[in-house]
Amino acid sequence: MEKQYVEQRDQGYWISGSRVSLESVVFAFRDGYSPETIVAECFPVLSLEQVYGAITYYLSNRREVDGYLQQVSAETEAFQKATRDPEFSSKMAKARREKQLA
Repeated sequence: MEKQYVEQRDQGYWISGSRVSLESVVFAFRDGYSPETIVAECFPVLSLEQVYGAITYYLSNRREVDGYLQQVSAETEAFQKATRDPEFSSKMAKARREKQLA
């Protein structure tokens, strides 16, 4: 009997039996975190088996998952641009500069 470590739901990929997204684990893995570190420092709610399973799923389905990750990144960027408040951003940048000078 084969275990399923990743499932598709709510238009995304999720670690089975959890609320942790596959992209969260993949991004940590791409950033150089070991599976042990991902469990210990990033997602202690996951087991080491789940993290290894998620990474195996990613590596076995890299083209599909990378396409999904690109789509999610593009959607996130578009949302951020659409909701950005230029006046607020300007005030925050000014406050940061003033703090650095102080």
